[in-house]
Amino acid sequence: MKPAAFDYIRAATLEEALAGLAQHGAEARIMAGGQSLMPMLNMRLAKPAVLIDIMGLPGLRDVKREGDMILVPAGVRQAQLLARPALRAEQPLLAAALPWLGHYQTRARGTICGSAAHADPSAEVPLCLIALEGEIRLRSKRRSRVVQAAEFFTGMMTTAKADDELIEAVAFPTARAGTGYAFEEVARRQGDFAIVGCAAVVDETQMHLAVAGVADMPERRSWPLLEGSALDDALNAFAWELDAREDIHATARYRRDLVRDLGRKMIVEAKSCRS
Repeated sequence: MKPAAFDYIRAATLEEALAGLAQHGAEARIMAGGQSLMPMLNMRLAKPAVLIDIMGLPGLRDVKREGDMILVPAGVRQAQLLARPALRAEQPLLAAALPWLGHYQTRARGTICGSAAHADPSAEVPLCLIALEGEIRLRSKRRSRVVQAAEFFTGMMTTAKADDELIEAVAFPTARAGTGYAFEEVARRQGDFAIVGCAAVVDETQMHLAVAGVADMPERRSWPLLEGSALDDALNAFAWELDAREDIHATARYRRDLVRDLGRKMIVEAKSCRS
């Protein structure tokens, strides 16, 4: 299939991109890597009147440290963040999750911010943002604002981003001393979207588990340091609260079982990794 006709703006500056969004609003789409957007255009699930390409913009291509946050601007490709030499020390959860994200070829083009914007309920980047309590930094011609991940993802492929805003960057907290991290997912094949993905964070007083692929968006729960049947009960309650989807890939029952079993495995692993 071919996309519906659209106008194309290759923005030379961030200001030009923001002006295009201000002018066209809901009729415009931002393109950075295009790995999610292009299939949607080809299948005509998205029919923007204007496509604004920001990949060539200076200042959006380099990962930065900003205090205790890893700042990932809109032009940073997934492979670039994965190849960051300090990533495993800076944030082990990201280092564990990113190899599951698509395939070598798609990571070479796709962007971290693009995955956040697409907001697929099975995707790894939204899951990590929810698990780590990350930030999404939005920019428009009117304003700049920071939205916490828990408020940014609002439903199935929907977010709190306004029509005239773009994601300028996302920010992930760095690893904290005394905290362990673990990530794993189950998919039909390596690189497919997760049937269920689990990200665990365990510190001195609490354990946190975020789950993707089950509900309409990633969900996170926090508990004290539970063990044994108390942990099993908490995971069982979480599995039922998610109102699991049923589709051609898995039954709702199988997804609930994965939340219980994979969730427990990740919590145990994160607890053992505390340093």
